[in-house]
Amino acid sequence: MKSWKEKLQDKKDFPRVEEITGKMVTKWGEGTFVIPQPLEVDYVMKKVPKGKLITINQIREILAKKHASTIACPICTGIFARISAGAAGEDLEKGKKKVTPYWRTLKEGGIINEKYPGGFEEQIKLLEAEGHTIIPKGKKNFMILNHEKSLVDTAKIYNTL
Repeated sequence: MKSWKEKLQDKKDFPRVEEITGKMVTKWGEGTFVIPQPLEVDYVMKKVPKGKLITINQIREILAKKHASTIACPICTGIFARISAGAAGEDLEKGKKKVTPYWRTLKEGGIINEKYPGGFEEQIKLLEAEGHTIIPKGKKNFMILNHEKSLVDTAKIYNTL
């Protein structure tokens, strides 16, 4: 079985821009979508500075713009963010200090991704250490209070691509 680091390095035949067709038009609208490389998602996640946050949808916007497509695939972008987080988790286990700050990447609405290394517990600790206030969201989720105020300027990240 491949490690998270190996999955992160696996380019397959991505990035690839395709036409939005069939049932996808109902969900995504007309135009094109990009399936990015896992390393592209990782790169964007690495650019989020301490104290700032980014959502998966913001990552998708950056990658869509980079590839001159209408949208970035929400499924692949989410999977690749998980791979990036898993690779960072492997690095942390090996004692590496500088890793992709996956805890700064949130689901839409400022919700913490429980599938990232350490689950809610570890991410809450890391986010609180950066000055964020975490509150419960429903029975099973946590979110960052007023997360909108801490969102990164996506234009600055886009300009580094």
